[in-house]
Amino acid sequence: MTEINQLSKTEDRGVDAPDTSDISDFKGKKIVLTTFGSYGDLHPYIAIGLELKARGHHVVIATTPVYREKIEATSLSFHPVRPDLPPPEQNTELVRRAMDIKRGGQFIIRDLMANNIRESYEDLREAARDADLLVTHIITYAGPILAQKTGIPWISTVLAPATLFSIYDPFVPPQVPGLAKLFRLSTLFSRTFNSVVKRVSERWIEPIYELRSELGLPRGLHPVFDGQYSPRLNLVLFSKYLGEPQPDWPANTKITGFPFYDKRDETNISPQLEKFLDEGSPPIVFTLGSSAVYVAEDFFSVSTKAARQLNRRAVLLIGDERNRPKEPLPEGIVAFDYAPYSQILPLAAAVVHQGGVGTTGQGLRAGRPTLIVPFNHDQPDNAYRVERLGVSRTLRRSNYTPANAARELNRLLTDESYALKAQAVGREVRRKNGAVNAANEIEAFIGVGSWK
Repeated sequence: MTEINQLSKTEDRGVDAPDTSDISDFKGKKIVLTTFGSYGDLHPYIAIGLELKARGHHVVIATTPVYREKIEATSLSFHPVRPDLPPPEQNTELVRRAMDIKRGGQFIIRDLMANNIRESYEDLREAARDADLLVTHIITYAGPILAQKTGIPWISTVLAPATLFSIYDPFVPPQVPGLAKLFRLSTLFSRTFNSVVKRVSERWIEPIYELRSELGLPRGLHPVFDGQYSPRLNLVLFSKYLGEPQPDWPANTKITGFPFYDKRDETNISPQLEKFLDEGSPPIVFTLGSSAVYVAEDFFSVSTKAARQLNRRAVLLIGDERNRPKEPLPEGIVAFDYAPYSQILPLAAAVVHQGGVGTTGQGLRAGRPTLIVPFNHDQPDNAYRVERLGVSRTLRRSNYTPANAARELNRLLTDESYALKAQAVGREVRRKNGAVNAANEIEAFIGVGSWK
Protein backbone atom coordinates (compact mmCIF):
# COMPACT_ATOMS: atom_id res chain seq x y z
CA MET A 1 0.00 0.00 0.00
CA THR A 2 2.82 2.44 0.82
CA GLU A 3 4.35 1.98 -2.64
CA ILE A 4 1.05 2.73 -4.36
CA ASN A 5 0.43 5.84 -2.27
CA GLN A 6 3.93 7.09 -3.07
CA LEU A 7 3.39 6.39 -6.78
CA SER A 8 0.16 8.41 -6.71
CA LYS A 9 1.91 11.37 -5.12
CA THR A 10 4.72 11.41 -7.65
CA GLU A 11 2.22 11.47 -10.51
CA ASP A 12 0.34 14.53 -9.25
CA ARG A 13 2.25 17.01 -11.43
CA GLY A 14 3.73 14.71 -14.05
CA VAL A 15 6.67 15.11 -16.40
CA ASP A 16 4.92 17.78 -18.46
CA ALA A 17 4.54 20.37 -15.67
CA PRO A 18 5.95 23.77 -16.62
CA ASP A 19 8.47 25.73 -14.59
CA THR A 20 6.53 28.68 -13.21
CA SER A 21 9.26 30.02 -10.95
CA ASP A 22 10.05 32.99 -13.24
CA ILE A 23 6.50 34.34 -13.45
CA SER A 24 6.04 37.71 -11.79
CA ASP A 25 3.13 40.13 -11.53
CA PHE A 26 0.84 37.42 -12.88
CA LYS A 27 -2.88 38.05 -12.75
CA GLY A 28 -5.05 34.99 -13.09
CA LYS A 29 -7.87 34.66 -15.60
CA LYS A 30 -11.47 33.69 -15.01
CA ILE A 31 -11.95 30.33 -16.70
CA VAL A 32 -15.33 28.59 -16.86
CA LEU A 33 -15.39 24.82 -17.38
CA THR A 34 -18.85 23.50 -18.21
CA THR A 35 -19.81 19.83 -18.19
CA PHE A 36 -22.75 17.51 -17.73
CA GLY A 37 -23.17 13.83 -16.90
CA SER A 38 -21.76 11.32 -14.44
CA TYR A 39 -18.59 11.47 -12.34
CA GLY A 40 -16.75 10.33 -15.45
CA ASP A 41 -17.86 13.59 -17.09
CA LEU A 42 -17.07 15.69 -14.03
CA HIS A 43 -13.75 14.42 -12.70
CA PRO A 44 -11.57 15.42 -15.69
CA TYR A 45 -12.73 19.01 -15.34
CA ILE A 46 -12.10 19.04 -11.60
CA ALA A 47 -8.57 17.78 -12.31
CA ILE A 48 -7.97 20.50 -14.91
CA GLY A 49 -9.62 23.11 -12.71
CA LEU A 50 -7.40 22.30 -9.76
CA GLU A 51 -4.30 22.54 -11.94
CA LEU A 52 -5.40 25.92 -13.29
CA LYS A 53 -6.25 27.15 -9.79
CA ALA A 54 -2.78 26.12 -8.60
CA ARG A 55 -1.42 28.44 -11.30
CA GLY A 56 -3.40 31.40 -10.00
CA HIS A 57 -6.54 31.35 -12.12
CA HIS A 58 -10.13 31.75 -10.92
CA VAL A 59 -11.84 28.57 -12.06
CA VAL A 60 -15.60 28.06 -12.16
CA ILE A 61 -17.16 24.68 -12.88
CA ALA A 62 -20.62 25.20 -14.32
CA THR A 63 -22.75 22.09 -14.20
CA THR A 64 -25.87 20.50 -12.75
CA PRO A 65 -26.55 21.58 -9.13
CA VAL A 66 -26.28 18.03 -7.79
CA TYR A 67 -22.47 18.42 -7.87
CA ARG A 68 -22.31 21.70 -5.94
CA GLU A 69 -21.08 20.17 -2.67
CA LYS A 70 -18.50 17.96 -4.36
CA ILE A 71 -17.05 20.82 -6.39
CA GLU A 72 -16.99 23.37 -3.60
CA ALA A 73 -15.23 20.83 -1.38
CA THR A 74 -12.28 21.00 -3.80
CA SER A 75 -12.00 24.80 -3.34
CA LEU A 76 -13.09 25.42 -6.93
CA SER A 77 -15.98 27.80 -7.60
CA PHE A 78 -19.33 26.38 -8.67
CA HIS A 79 -22.18 27.78 -10.74
CA PRO A 80 -25.42 25.84 -11.32
CA VAL A 81 -26.50 25.10 -14.87
CA ARG A 82 -29.79 23.42 -15.58
CA PRO A 83 -31.13 20.80 -16.12
CA ASP A 84 -31.22 20.20 -12.38
CA LEU A 85 -31.05 16.46 -11.84
CA PRO A 86 -31.45 14.51 -8.60
CA PRO A 87 -28.60 12.31 -7.33
CA PRO A 88 -28.64 9.07 -9.34
CA GLU A 89 -29.31 6.96 -6.25
CA GLN A 90 -32.55 8.92 -5.78
CA ASN A 91 -33.73 8.49 -9.36
CA THR A 92 -32.53 5.20 -10.75
CA GLU A 93 -35.28 5.32 -13.37
CA LEU A 94 -33.59 8.33 -14.98
CA VAL A 95 -30.29 6.43 -15.03
CA ARG A 96 -32.08 3.44 -16.50
CA ARG A 97 -33.50 5.58 -19.32
CA ALA A 98 -30.10 7.16 -19.97
CA MET A 99 -28.43 3.74 -20.11
CA ASP A 100 -31.12 2.14 -22.28
CA ILE A 101 -29.35 0.49 -25.20
CA LYS A 102 -31.95 1.56 -27.80
CA ARG A 103 -33.04 5.02 -26.71
CA GLY A 104 -30.48 6.17 -24.14
CA GLY A 105 -28.72 8.53 -26.55
CA GLN A 106 -31.99 10.07 -27.66
CA PHE A 107 -33.08 10.55 -24.05
CA ILE A 108 -29.88 12.38 -23.12
CA ILE A 109 -29.58 14.53 -26.24
CA ARG A 110 -33.26 15.38 -26.77
CA ASP A 111 -35.02 15.09 -23.42
CA LEU A 112 -32.29 16.23 -21.05
CA MET A 113 -30.19 18.64 -23.11
CA ALA A 114 -32.02 20.01 -26.16
CA ASN A 115 -35.37 20.41 -24.40
CA ASN A 116 -33.64 22.43 -21.64
CA ILE A 117 -31.37 24.47 -23.90
CA ARG A 118 -32.87 27.86 -23.00
CA GLU A 119 -32.42 27.28 -19.27
CA SER A 120 -28.90 25.96 -19.86
CA TYR A 121 -28.04 29.01 -21.95
CA GLU A 122 -29.36 31.46 -19.35
CA ASP A 123 -27.44 29.79 -16.53
CA LEU A 124 -24.21 29.46 -18.48
CA ARG A 125 -24.41 33.08 -19.65
CA GLU A 126 -24.52 34.13 -15.99
CA ALA A 127 -21.67 31.77 -15.05
CA ALA A 128 -19.49 33.14 -17.86
CA ARG A 129 -20.11 36.82 -17.09
CA ASP A 130 -16.73 38.62 -17.29
CA ALA A 131 -14.99 35.30 -18.02
CA ASP A 132 -11.80 35.20 -20.08
CA LEU A 133 -12.38 31.69 -21.41
CA LEU A 134 -15.08 29.06 -21.79
CA VAL A 135 -14.23 25.34 -21.93
CA THR A 136 -17.03 23.00 -23.02
CA HIS A 137 -17.98 19.33 -22.78
CA ILE A 138 -19.39 17.49 -25.79
CA ILE A 139 -23.06 17.77 -24.73
CA THR A 140 -23.06 21.22 -23.12
CA TYR A 141 -24.75 22.54 -26.23
CA ALA A 142 -25.33 25.99 -24.75
CA GLY A 143 -21.57 26.60 -24.73
CA PRO A 144 -20.93 26.98 -28.47
CA ILE A 145 -24.04 29.15 -28.77
CA LEU A 146 -22.81 31.44 -25.99
CA ALA A 147 -19.33 31.67 -27.51
CA GLN A 148 -20.72 32.55 -30.92
CA LYS A 149 -23.19 35.08 -29.51
CA THR A 150 -20.84 36.87 -27.11
CA GLY A 151 -17.42 36.29 -28.66
CA ILE A 152 -15.97 34.77 -25.48
CA PRO A 153 -12.87 32.70 -26.33
CA TRP A 154 -13.84 29.04 -26.44
CA ILE A 155 -12.07 25.69 -26.19
CA SER A 156 -13.96 22.43 -26.74
CA THR A 157 -13.03 19.08 -25.21
CA VAL A 158 -13.61 15.43 -26.04
CA LEU A 159 -13.49 12.66 -23.44
CA ALA A 160 -13.69 9.53 -25.61
CA PRO A 161 -12.74 8.60 -29.21
CA ALA A 162 -16.30 7.55 -30.09
CA THR A 163 -17.53 11.14 -30.08
CA LEU A 164 -14.98 12.18 -32.71
CA PHE A 165 -16.94 10.10 -35.25
CA SER A 166 -13.87 9.32 -37.35
CA ILE A 167 -14.51 7.27 -40.46
CA TYR A 168 -10.86 6.17 -40.43
CA ASP A 169 -10.97 4.82 -36.88
CA PRO A 170 -14.73 4.17 -36.61
CA PHE A 171 -16.52 3.70 -33.33
CA VAL A 172 -18.46 0.65 -32.18
CA PRO A 173 -22.21 1.41 -32.20
CA PRO A 174 -23.66 0.23 -28.87
CA GLN A 175 -26.94 -0.87 -30.46
CA VAL A 176 -25.27 -3.03 -33.14
CA PRO A 177 -21.61 -3.56 -32.21
CA GLY A 178 -21.19 -6.03 -35.06
CA LEU A 179 -21.39 -3.14 -37.54
CA ALA A 180 -17.90 -2.10 -36.49
CA LYS A 181 -16.43 -4.95 -38.55
CA LEU A 182 -18.26 -3.61 -41.60
CA PHE A 183 -17.02 -0.08 -40.94
CA ARG A 184 -13.44 -1.30 -41.01
CA LEU A 185 -13.85 -2.80 -44.45
CA SER A 186 -14.42 0.57 -46.07
CA THR A 187 -14.86 4.18 -44.98
CA LEU A 188 -17.99 4.23 -47.14
CA PHE A 189 -19.88 2.22 -44.52
CA SER A 190 -18.92 4.39 -41.56
CA ARG A 191 -19.52 7.58 -43.54
CA THR A 192 -23.01 6.34 -44.47
CA PHE A 193 -23.79 5.35 -40.88
CA ASN A 194 -22.72 8.77 -39.59
CA SER A 195 -24.93 10.45 -42.18
CA VAL A 196 -27.93 8.39 -41.13
CA VAL A 197 -27.38 9.19 -37.45
CA LYS A 198 -27.09 12.89 -38.32
CA ARG A 199 -30.40 12.87 -40.15
CA VAL A 200 -32.22 10.94 -37.43
CA SER A 201 -30.88 13.15 -34.63
CA GLU A 202 -31.86 16.38 -36.41
CA ARG A 203 -35.33 15.91 -34.95
CA TRP A 204 -33.95 15.64 -31.44
CA ILE A 205 -32.08 18.95 -31.51
CA GLU A 206 -34.63 21.28 -33.08
CA PRO A 207 -34.89 23.39 -29.86
CA ILE A 208 -31.18 24.18 -30.21
CA TYR A 209 -31.71 25.50 -33.73
CA GLU A 210 -34.72 27.48 -32.53
CA LEU A 211 -32.68 29.18 -29.81
CA ARG A 212 -29.93 30.04 -32.27
CA SER A 213 -32.51 31.67 -34.53
CA GLU A 214 -33.98 33.67 -31.63
CA LEU A 215 -30.50 34.96 -30.78
CA GLY A 216 -29.89 36.04 -34.36
CA LEU A 217 -27.37 33.30 -35.08
CA PRO A 218 -27.31 31.15 -38.23
CA ARG A 219 -28.51 27.56 -37.97
CA GLY A 220 -24.92 26.42 -37.73
CA LEU A 221 -23.37 22.97 -37.81
CA HIS A 222 -24.99 19.89 -36.28
CA PRO A 223 -24.36 20.38 -32.51
CA VAL A 224 -23.81 16.67 -31.85
CA PHE A 225 -21.29 16.34 -34.67
CA ASP A 226 -19.21 19.20 -36.14
CA GLY A 227 -20.94 21.90 -34.11
CA GLN A 228 -19.48 20.68 -30.81
CA TYR A 229 -15.90 21.58 -31.75
CA SER A 230 -14.24 24.95 -31.31
CA PRO A 231 -12.62 26.15 -34.55
CA ARG A 232 -9.59 27.36 -32.54
CA LEU A 233 -8.73 24.54 -30.10
CA ASN A 234 -10.17 21.12 -29.33
CA LEU A 235 -8.59 19.19 -26.46
CA VAL A 236 -8.74 15.40 -26.52
CA LEU A 237 -8.72 14.34 -22.87
CA PHE A 238 -7.59 10.75 -23.34
CA SER A 239 -4.39 8.88 -24.10
CA LYS A 240 -3.10 8.16 -27.58
CA TYR A 241 -3.30 4.51 -26.55
CA LEU A 242 -7.08 4.83 -26.70
CA GLY A 243 -7.14 6.70 -29.99
CA GLU A 244 -4.48 8.02 -32.36
CA PRO A 245 -5.03 11.24 -34.35
CA GLN A 246 -7.01 10.73 -37.55
CA PRO A 247 -7.21 12.75 -40.81
CA ASP A 248 -10.84 13.71 -40.14
CA TRP A 249 -10.38 14.88 -36.56
CA PRO A 250 -11.29 18.56 -36.11
CA ALA A 251 -8.64 21.12 -36.96
CA ASN A 252 -6.53 22.36 -34.05
CA THR A 253 -7.04 19.17 -32.01
CA LYS A 254 -4.45 18.25 -29.39
CA ILE A 255 -4.19 15.13 -27.23
CA THR A 256 -3.50 15.84 -23.55
CA GLY A 257 -3.73 12.40 -21.97
CA PHE A 258 -6.20 11.49 -19.20
CA PRO A 259 -6.82 14.17 -16.51
CA PHE A 260 -7.27 11.91 -13.47
CA TYR A 261 -9.15 12.84 -10.31
CA ASP A 262 -10.64 10.47 -7.75
CA LYS A 263 -10.25 12.24 -4.41
CA ARG A 264 -6.84 10.63 -4.03
CA ASP A 265 -5.66 13.19 -1.51
CA GLU A 266 -8.82 13.21 0.61
CA THR A 267 -9.88 9.57 0.71
CA ASN A 268 -7.80 6.52 1.50
CA ILE A 269 -8.72 2.87 1.29
CA SER A 270 -10.69 1.93 4.40
CA PRO A 271 -8.81 0.04 7.15
CA GLN A 272 -11.05 -3.00 6.58
CA LEU A 273 -10.25 -3.11 2.87
CA GLU A 274 -6.56 -2.46 3.47
CA LYS A 275 -6.48 -5.37 5.94
CA PHE A 276 -8.15 -7.64 3.35
CA LEU A 277 -5.65 -6.62 0.67
CA ASP A 278 -2.69 -7.27 2.96
CA GLU A 279 -3.87 -10.71 4.01
CA GLY A 280 -3.73 -12.57 0.73
CA SER A 281 -3.11 -12.67 -3.00
CA PRO A 282 -4.12 -9.79 -5.30
CA PRO A 283 -7.90 -9.89 -5.81
CA ILE A 284 -10.05 -9.41 -8.88
CA VAL A 285 -11.76 -6.02 -8.58
CA PHE A 286 -15.31 -5.72 -9.93
CA THR A 287 -16.73 -2.22 -10.45
CA LEU A 288 -19.32 -0.42 -12.59
CA GLY A 289 -18.26 3.20 -12.38
CA SER A 290 -20.77 5.87 -11.39
CA SER A 291 -23.71 5.32 -13.80
CA ALA A 292 -24.01 1.66 -14.75
CA VAL A 293 -23.73 0.83 -11.05
CA TYR A 294 -27.36 2.02 -10.67
CA VAL A 295 -28.56 -0.46 -13.29
CA ALA A 296 -26.28 -3.27 -12.13
CA GLU A 297 -29.03 -5.90 -11.77
CA ASP A 298 -27.25 -9.26 -11.24
CA PHE A 299 -23.74 -8.06 -12.13
CA PHE A 300 -22.26 -8.40 -8.64
CA SER A 301 -23.97 -11.70 -7.94
CA VAL A 302 -22.60 -13.12 -11.21
CA SER A 303 -19.19 -11.67 -10.36
CA THR A 304 -19.18 -13.38 -6.98
CA LYS A 305 -19.97 -16.74 -8.58
CA ALA A 306 -17.28 -16.26 -11.23
CA ALA A 307 -14.65 -15.51 -8.59
CA ARG A 308 -15.69 -18.60 -6.63
CA GLN A 309 -15.40 -20.78 -9.73
CA LEU A 310 -11.84 -19.53 -10.17
CA ASN A 311 -11.09 -19.86 -6.44
CA ARG A 312 -9.92 -16.23 -6.52
CA ARG A 313 -10.20 -13.48 -3.96
CA ALA A 314 -12.35 -10.56 -5.06
CA VAL A 315 -13.38 -7.01 -4.16
CA LEU A 316 -16.84 -5.84 -5.21
CA LEU A 317 -17.15 -2.04 -5.43
CA ILE A 318 -20.94 -2.03 -5.31
CA GLY A 319 -21.55 1.74 -5.18
CA ASP A 320 -24.89 1.28 -3.44
CA GLU A 321 -25.99 -1.13 -0.72
CA ARG A 322 -28.87 -2.20 -2.96
CA ASN A 323 -26.27 -3.91 -5.14
CA ARG A 324 -24.95 -6.13 -2.37
CA PRO A 325 -25.56 -9.78 -3.36
CA LYS A 326 -28.45 -11.26 -1.38
CA GLU A 327 -26.55 -14.43 -0.56
CA PRO A 328 -23.80 -14.20 2.10
CA LEU A 329 -20.42 -13.47 0.57
CA PRO A 330 -18.04 -16.43 0.69
CA GLU A 331 -14.67 -16.23 2.38
CA GLY A 332 -12.19 -14.29 0.30
CA ILE A 333 -14.79 -11.98 -1.31
CA VAL A 334 -15.65 -8.58 0.17
CA ALA A 335 -17.93 -5.72 -0.84
CA PHE A 336 -17.43 -1.98 -0.32
CA ASP A 337 -19.40 1.00 -1.56
CA TYR A 338 -16.31 2.86 -2.76
CA ALA A 339 -12.54 2.86 -2.96
CA PRO A 340 -10.30 5.28 -4.90
CA TYR A 341 -9.36 3.65 -8.19
CA SER A 342 -5.87 5.13 -8.05
CA GLN A 343 -5.21 3.15 -4.87
CA ILE A 344 -7.01 -0.13 -5.36
CA LEU A 345 -6.69 -0.93 -9.08
CA PRO A 346 -2.88 -1.20 -9.04
CA LEU A 347 -3.27 -3.86 -6.33
CA ALA A 348 -5.66 -6.01 -8.38
CA ALA A 349 -4.87 -9.19 -10.27
CA ALA A 350 -7.41 -8.06 -12.88
CA VAL A 351 -10.23 -5.53 -13.11
CA VAL A 352 -13.77 -6.09 -14.41
CA HIS A 353 -15.66 -2.92 -15.31
CA GLN A 354 -18.25 -1.33 -17.58
CA GLY A 355 -15.93 0.48 -19.98
CA GLY A 356 -16.73 4.10 -19.18
CA VAL A 357 -13.87 6.25 -20.38
CA GLY A 358 -12.94 7.37 -16.86
CA THR A 359 -12.80 3.82 -15.52
CA THR A 360 -11.04 2.65 -18.68
CA GLY A 361 -8.37 5.30 -18.22
CA GLN A 362 -7.90 4.33 -14.57
CA GLY A 363 -7.57 0.70 -15.59
CA LEU A 364 -4.91 1.55 -18.18
CA ARG A 365 -3.01 3.69 -15.68
CA ALA A 366 -3.06 0.88 -13.11
CA GLY A 367 -1.33 -1.45 -15.56
CA ARG A 368 -3.64 -4.39 -14.88
CA PRO A 369 -5.50 -6.66 -17.34
CA THR A 370 -9.20 -5.87 -17.65
CA LEU A 371 -12.42 -7.59 -18.62
CA ILE A 372 -14.94 -5.05 -19.90
CA VAL A 373 -18.69 -5.60 -19.81
CA PRO A 374 -20.06 -2.60 -21.73
CA PHE A 375 -23.58 -1.30 -21.10
CA ASN A 376 -24.10 1.58 -23.57
CA HIS A 377 -22.82 4.79 -25.19
CA ASP A 378 -19.02 4.90 -25.69
CA GLN A 379 -18.43 1.81 -23.55
CA PRO A 380 -18.43 -0.83 -26.34
CA ASP A 381 -16.04 1.37 -28.32
CA ASN A 382 -13.68 1.86 -25.39
CA ALA A 383 -13.77 -1.90 -24.81
CA TYR A 384 -12.78 -2.57 -28.41
CA ARG A 385 -9.90 -0.11 -28.21
CA VAL A 386 -8.28 -1.57 -25.11
CA GLU A 387 -8.83 -5.10 -26.39
CA ARG A 388 -6.86 -4.30 -29.53
CA LEU A 389 -4.02 -3.13 -27.28
CA GLY A 390 -3.80 -6.68 -25.96
CA VAL A 391 -4.56 -5.69 -22.36
CA SER A 392 -8.25 -6.56 -22.15
CA ARG A 393 -11.10 -8.81 -23.18
CA THR A 394 -14.79 -8.02 -23.71
CA LEU A 395 -18.05 -9.73 -22.75
CA ARG A 396 -21.42 -8.38 -23.89
CA ARG A 397 -23.68 -7.56 -20.97
CA SER A 398 -26.21 -10.17 -22.08
CA ASN A 399 -23.47 -12.81 -22.04
CA TYR A 400 -22.17 -11.99 -18.58
CA THR A 401 -22.74 -15.29 -16.80
CA PRO A 402 -20.59 -16.94 -14.11
CA ALA A 403 -19.22 -19.47 -16.60
CA ASN A 404 -18.43 -16.90 -19.30
CA ALA A 405 -16.90 -14.43 -16.87
CA ALA A 406 -14.77 -17.16 -15.27
CA ARG A 407 -13.59 -18.33 -18.69
CA GLU A 408 -12.54 -14.85 -19.82
CA LEU A 409 -10.91 -14.00 -16.51
CA ASN A 410 -9.01 -17.28 -16.49
CA ARG A 411 -7.55 -16.40 -19.89
CA LEU A 412 -6.53 -12.94 -18.68
CA LEU A 413 -4.94 -14.36 -15.54
CA THR A 414 -3.11 -17.29 -17.10
CA ASP A 415 -1.87 -15.77 -20.37
CA GLU A 416 1.14 -13.73 -19.23
CA SER A 417 1.04 -11.52 -22.31
CA TYR A 418 -1.97 -9.61 -20.98
CA ALA A 419 -0.20 -8.65 -17.76
CA LEU A 420 3.03 -7.72 -19.53
CA LYS A 421 1.28 -5.52 -22.10
CA ALA A 422 -0.90 -3.93 -19.42
CA GLN A 423 2.19 -3.05 -17.38
CA ALA A 424 3.89 -1.50 -20.42
CA VAL A 425 0.84 0.58 -21.35
CA GLY A 426 0.39 1.60 -17.72
CA ARG A 427 3.91 2.98 -17.54
CA GLU A 428 3.30 5.10 -20.62
CA VAL A 429 -0.10 6.37 -19.47
CA ARG A 430 1.37 7.38 -16.09
CA ARG A 431 4.05 9.43 -17.85
CA LYS A 432 1.46 11.87 -19.22
CA ASN A 433 -0.36 14.12 -16.79
CA GLY A 434 -3.50 15.11 -18.71
CA ALA A 435 -4.47 17.86 -16.27
CA VAL A 436 -1.06 19.53 -16.57
CA ASN A 437 -1.02 19.17 -20.35
CA ALA A 438 -4.54 20.57 -20.68
CA ALA A 439 -3.66 23.51 -18.43
CA ASN A 440 -0.57 24.18 -20.55
CA GLU A 441 -2.70 24.27 -23.71
CA ILE A 442 -5.31 26.48 -22.06
CA GLU A 443 -2.72 28.98 -20.87
CA ALA A 444 -1.04 29.06 -24.27
CA PHE A 445 -4.46 29.71 -25.80
CA ILE A 446 -5.19 32.71 -23.56
CA GLY A 447 -1.64 33.96 -23.76
CA VAL A 448 -0.30 33.58 -20.25
CA GLY A 449 2.60 31.62 -18.75
CA SER A 450 6.20 31.30 -19.83
CA TRP A 451 5.45 27.96 -21.54
CA LYS A 452 3.05 29.34 -24.17
